[in-house]
Amino acid sequence: MAASDPKQPVELSHQSVQMGPFKDGWTEQDVEEVIDKGDPSEILYVPIIVSMDPPDPEWSQEICLRLVNHDHWYVRGNYILGFGHLARTTGKLDKERVMPVVSSALTDPHEYVRGHAHDAVDDISHYLGWSFP
Repeated sequence: MAASDPKQPVELSHQSVQMGPFKDGWTEQDVEEVIDKGDPSEILYVPIIVSMDPPDPEWSQEICLRLVNHDHWYVRGNYILGFGHLARTTGKLDKERVMPVVSSALTDPHEYVRGHAHDAVDDISHYLGWSFP
């Protein structure tokens, strides 16, 4: 099964479960290179690493916003989840830009994305006090 097929799960090896291309650490340049490469089996780790320990909250938010509409559901779901992590780790998000994206993900065709959207709503509501429609 091809990793680029949005209807199929992304195949992960044991090694990739250790944060894939970022298992030995990362820089902003590493993140940009993985995004430019376009491999869903690598891109899916980006929102997790940039939101769990963000070097710059605004940059991390921009990274998540860039790929929330990715063709692959696994990638989309992780990018939505990144907003919840950022709410927890930084205590701030751009409400005007993030709320519509997370709200839209609640009705994504794929269950994985919807589930992560619900998780993100919970975190954002808890840590930032936002009320979602």
